[in-house]
Amino acid sequence: MAVSVLVLQEWRRYKSQVLGMIFFNSGCFLIPYLICLVLAGAPILILEVSLGQFTSQGGITAWRICPLFKGIGYASVVIVQYINIYYNVILGWAFFYMFASFTSELPWSHCNNPWNTPRCFDLSGAGHDNSSVTNSTSTSGFNSTLASILVSNVTRNVSASQEYLERRVLRLTNGLDEPGKVNWDLALCLLLAWIICYLCVWKGVKSTGRVVYFTATFPYLLLTIIMFRAVTLPGATEGIKFYLNPDFSRLSDGQVWLDAGTQVFFSYSIGLGTLIALGSFNKFKANCYRDCIIFACVNSGTSFYGGFVIFSVLGFMAQKQQVPVSKVVESGMRLYRLVAIYIVTTLV
Repeated sequence: MAVSVLVLQEWRRYKSQVLGMIFFNSGCFLIPYLICLVLAGAPILILEVSLGQFTSQGGITAWRICPLFKGIGYASVVIVQYINIYYNVILGWAFFYMFASFTSELPWSHCNNPWNTPRCFDLSGAGHDNSSVTNSTSTSGFNSTLASILVSNVTRNVSASQEYLERRVLRLTNGLDEPGKVNWDLALCLLLAWIICYLCVWKGVKSTGRVVYFTATFPYLLLTIIMFRAVTLPGATEGIKFYLNPDFSRLSDGQVWLDAGTQVFFSYSIGLGTLIALGSFNKFKANCYRDCIIFACVNSGTSFYGGFVIFSVLGFMAQKQQVPVSKVVESGMRLYRLVAIYIVTTLV
């Protein structure tokens, strides 16, 4: 079970459930999520682990038990490769922020940078000197039209952390027709992420097991430390209220149920072959039923626990921008990155 709480797995299940709660009015999402978990997620979890334990084979060769389905094994390997690429990109961003934090003043905590726009504001509520912005943005290599992407539907202000992400780290362009230049600093961070992942697994399961002693426990320690800081932020109470007060009228929305099932399958790595591979390392008579139940409780419990951190910070961000929690930032992966940046900024 320890392998399941590696850093990438933490990010995946932590992100998926809490983002669903945000998009579908918080606590309401828990009801279809739990129903899908009990009726589909947990049973298939037990099935895949049991299959791997019984056959002692990986995600491809385990399907020799039924040759008709051997294509599932090959398809799952292809999907996992794409997911690995995706999450190593996220690790690359994390390394970028880590290196950028080795300064006396975090670059995303203020608006006195060349990439900031006149609409920038920092955590103290202070803005940017418009004259300096005009001069800096006119000579900057960043695309000035990106400011329109960063504007919320309910406010014209843009946080310093959001501008740092969009205009400094990612350096987004207007679309696929404008590929832009290679961000060599970010590309080197991505290379470092791949090298570290290789070093963690190059000697097989034994080397991975040693790494897990740290990666399985440190995220919980870090999450707890951040939670105690987050709940003390101004506006955190409103964020937690939004988190725990469900809107039951949303249960009639079929999209809520569809996304709940999607989150369960994705956060539990169902259908990817990883559970079969992990189960193959169990002893033949190991109690996999007990392990799967513990895994399910830890998995979903971590998401619920982490929700207090996320919504506390969302409440803080909403108070700073003077908008409702539900409108604080745009949806998607951008939300999670911005919340993480806010957390780091408030800790220093």
